Amino acid sequence: MTSVPAADAAQKEAVLPRIGSAIDVALERERTLGAHASHHFNAAGAALPTAAVVSAVVDHLRLEEQMGGYEAAAQVKDDIEAVYGSAARLLGSDADEIALFDSASTGLRVLLDALRPAAGSRIIASRSTYVSHALHLMTVRDEHDVELVLAPTDAHRRVDLDALDALLADGRPTILTIAHVPTSSGLVEPVAEIGHLARRYGAVYLLDATQSVGHLGIDVAEIGCHVLVTTGRKFLRAPRGTALAYVERRTAAALAPTAPDVRGSQWLAEGEWDVATSARRFETWESSVAGRLGLGVALEEASRRGIAETAGWLTSTGGLLRESLREIPGVVIADPADSRSAIVTFLVEGLPSAHAAALLAERQVRVVSVPATHGQWDLGDRAIASVVRASPHVYNDESDLAALIDGVAHIAREGARR
Repeated sequence: MTSVPAADAAQKEAVLPRIGSAIDVALERERTLGAHASHHFNAAGAALPTAAVVSAVVDHLRLEEQMGGYEAAAQVKDDIEAVYGSAARLLGSDADEIALFDSASTGLRVLLDALRPAAGSRIIASRSTYVSHALHLMTVRDEHDVELVLAPTDAHRRVDLDALDALLADGRPTILTIAHVPTSSGLVEPVAEIGHLARRYGAVYLLDATQSVGHLGIDVAEIGCHVLVTTGRKFLRAPRGTALAYVERRTAAALAPTAPDVRGSQWLAEGEWDVATSARRFETWESSVAGRLGLGVALEEASRRGIAETAGWLTSTGGLLRESLREIPGVVIADPADSRSAIVTFLVEGLPSAHAAALLAERQVRVVSVPATHGQWDLGDRAIASVVRASPHVYNDESDLAALIDGVAHIAREGARR
């Protein structure tokens, strides 16, 4: 195991008051092997899984080794079925409204295509849209004669609700696609208020919740979305290659996949097939059974920990990081002033963000650089080439936070000398 250098105790006491006790951080660290290998601040990319999640994956791979993939899958059929219920409880939906995917990008693509945007219709997208989804939206625009409109934003770069109201009031058929929390900043969109407008004007509301499920409280009925897609690997702490979607029952019944698969469809006769009545109609047969078992464990762990408690801890810790980083000369916070999330983005004057992230990695502090190519409608629009992104999770303790602050202060001094 890699040793982690001790953070400066005086600085720790000066700038890092104790984090609230709603989460048992010591227990989370005990359950998370990687928490002792480095100061890991990349939950928004791929959070550290618990030992139980990893064991679920490895144990099933061993079962496949002994029995074969199909036979092993048959043996854990009930456990896979339980994943749908776990996801539904976390989101406030029913199990038949859940579909499983290999990634959020796949889920977003499959479900947008199933909506079949027609020529002359309109898609309104938030500026916080992630690159993969944005590229798909632009492809649909160009190939299907669909108008693509970027939702107007307010002074904090959130969707401007009054301006959106005015846009939707014309009654045109509209798909409204919003990223709850972007990859490129700590912004949080007013998703419930947007849902109210979508329902008022009959727009189909698709929510990209890849950075919010497991991070913030999510209730699909309260939000009012027709579709929600999220990934497993981020704040849910599930394996890579896992994702899930909520598709409102009436919405699912009105849609059909553009590429029906044996998983969700039945070939009845030479030119006749039927699709499942549940959201599983959008799934494909092939999947990582081991990964989905790990996803199920992660979903249950998130529920047992408590989403309200987790959200409170994460947003408070994100706020603490912003306050501490803001005090360092040469560091500029890139988030909206009133951000309430655990995603913290910043610039270090004199250092490209990728170089800053590499220098922090040398100190065993794991952050990432997010380039404008991952969010041109946001970072590109702000003329920011890239940002450093730090995203804590419940396994980060005061020594981790102190190491991050100390490391940024150190590299900021280097940047000032350039």
